[in-house]
Amino acid sequence: MDSALIPEGVKRCPFWQFLLALAVTGAVLLWGVYAMLLCWFKGLNITGMNDYYGFALWIWADLAVIALGGGAFFTGLLKYVIGKDELKNLINYAVLIGFICYSSALLILAIDVGQPLRNWFIFWHANVHSMLTEVAFCLSCYFGVLCVEYLPLVLENRQADRIPFFHNLTHNLHEIMAVFAATGAFLSFFHQGSLGGVAGVLFGRPFGYREHILIWPFTFFLFTWSAAACGPCFTIFITRLTEKITGKRLVKPEVIHLLAKIAGWMLTTYIIAKICDTLYWAFSTAPAMGFTLSHFYTNNSLYGYWILFAEIVVCGIVPAVVLITRGLRERPGLLFAAVTLASIGVCLNRWVMVLQVLAPPVMPFDQWALYMPTWPEVATTILPVAYGVIMVLISYRYLPIFPQEKELNPVES
Repeated sequence: MDSALIPEGVKRCPFWQFLLALAVTGAVLLWGVYAMLLCWFKGLNITGMNDYYGFALWIWADLAVIALGGGAFFTGLLKYVIGKDELKNLINYAVLIGFICYSSALLILAIDVGQPLRNWFIFWHANVHSMLTEVAFCLSCYFGVLCVEYLPLVLENRQADRIPFFHNLTHNLHEIMAVFAATGAFLSFFHQGSLGGVAGVLFGRPFGYREHILIWPFTFFLFTWSAAACGPCFTIFITRLTEKITGKRLVKPEVIHLLAKIAGWMLTTYIIAKICDTLYWAFSTAPAMGFTLSHFYTNNSLYGYWILFAEIVVCGIVPAVVLITRGLRERPGLLFAAVTLASIGVCLNRWVMVLQVLAPPVMPFDQWALYMPTWPEVATTILPVAYGVIMVLISYRYLPIFPQEKELNPVES
């Protein structure tokens, strides 16, 4: 039964190894599900949240996976709208990663809403003045788009493809996929931007507050830009990681280098914009509100200047230089290090914009409020990772994710 579902012409690990991997990852998944149920039944009092911290660790994870999943919409835009046809050999995996990231984001959102019976309130009793309402609507719609983009891959399974209806449906979906790719890019622009806008409109939190272009704070554009830059880097990172684990070459180097080059230029322009935004905020916005730069980075045990240096220089400028320089980009070790740093950088940016925003004192009598997550928050944050690993295990084994795998790894008959 197992071998009948595996794509023809490729080789997979023994079935017992596959089951063992599923069992180990499934145990972690169940730990996260148990923590999630505790949050639902016992309430948020089992978390580390308090009057200072209205956002838990899982909200950081939510914004991080949404940014990392940006490779799906940006790669789809490059392939179907701009016409970078070489990326057809990587688009399946980008869609799978995006599907995992966005379904994880919705799962985290469900935990954060609290009582499961009221999840629908966010749509039926929508607060039209809240950016998070726009995020919830766009996120849900884009997940629907990702489902449509992932469906042809499922139907291309060796057994499903033998059914004429599924075969024809897959063919027709491929024909109109450009429409869904363009729709996904449009929705992503708004929900990624609105996530950044949430911090940028906080007048009472000068660390996050930014000046506006019309009604949109600068962070609105920086969030979208960073997701388009670092999302493809995460796709390359996971692809290279899969190749190392399986011991196979799954995508030709020229495909990886093309996406890495585009991501590198996106990262370069983003980091220039990020530096300009930081300088303007540090020397104009914050002083106008009565604060100095040192106010946000000193007199605490966690948020020093190192975090600013790590985000902009180590995880921004360094990987950008590697990715836009052909001689550096084509060295496998440097490429892997660069996409890893870029992925860490966007996660660090979301940490700063979600949690550090709430830490600095805003009143003369206030002190730094440092946050320590409890184990249920850690478990529910790891939950999407375990879910993602299981999805990759199953999809890689049974679906034709990598079109070049047969050519790069011929199986001896």
